[in-house]
Amino acid sequence: MWRRRRTPRLSVVVPVYRVEAWLPACLDSVLGSQLRDLEVVVVDDGSPDASGEIAERYAARDRRVRVIHTDNHGLGAARNEGLRHAEGAFVGFADSDDVVPATAYAALVGSLETSGADFVTGSIVRWEGGRLVEPRWMTRLHETPRHGITPAEHPEILGDVFAWNKVFRREFWDRAGLTWPEGLRYEDQPTTTRAYLVGRFDVIPDIVYHWRIRDDGTSITQQRASLQDLEDRIVTKRMALASVRELGGPEVQQVFVHRVLAGDLWRYLKE
Repeated sequence: MWRRRRTPRLSVVVPVYRVEAWLPACLDSVLGSQLRDLEVVVVDDGSPDASGEIAERYAARDRRVRVIHTDNHGLGAARNEGLRHAEGAFVGFADSDDVVPATAYAALVGSLETSGADFVTGSIVRWEGGRLVEPRWMTRLHETPRHGITPAEHPEILGDVFAWNKVFRREFWDRAGLTWPEGLRYEDQPTTTRAYLVGRFDVIPDIVYHWRIRDDGTSITQQRASLQDLEDRIVTKRMALASVRELGGPEVQQVFVHRVLAGDLWRYLKE
């Protein structure tokens, strides 16, 4: 049995809701990381299935796992709750139906410890129909390693809005007053956009996340036929735009408006 140190190097927050079919694979992947000095903070967001029980079984056999049970408040609230319990010098996030490659956290944390940057982002693959495919736009954004940069040096990176392919210094997160919006879908974009604008970051080409595209159509990004989904998307895009207008220079604003802001909106027209 692995005994969790009082202050782990990395905390990984894993919100859980109706994922009993996928949670074991997620937790196995995080706990199988080459970076062993970590804790996993699982937040059972009032899940009505056996997800909370599965998490507790993992906690019973691996002291690196902590389980927090809450009423259902949504993904943003669950991530924020997990942060309140996280003790690591670095913090990352994983969605409970996805998988993290064994090398991911070692690469992400290693980059930060070398560069001294505030956070780091890596590339991803979509896991769909048994295939792992790196989106071409993610390849383009991450193919050149960069260290300690700002958006002025790579403004297109603002299109990489995911929470789960990044690791943040906890000190930076708290100092910048970052938090995940609650009660909204697509809460990743406002928070990651602000992080880019107020910090220095690394970009690495490593594949650090396997994003599962569920076959049953139940994930948040598969609900685009819903008017509420579109409304949440527009609200969070406006929040991100407000940060860019407040903190970004003219070139960053131009790239954001013309290359980033409209991302994914064409999918709603299709629906």
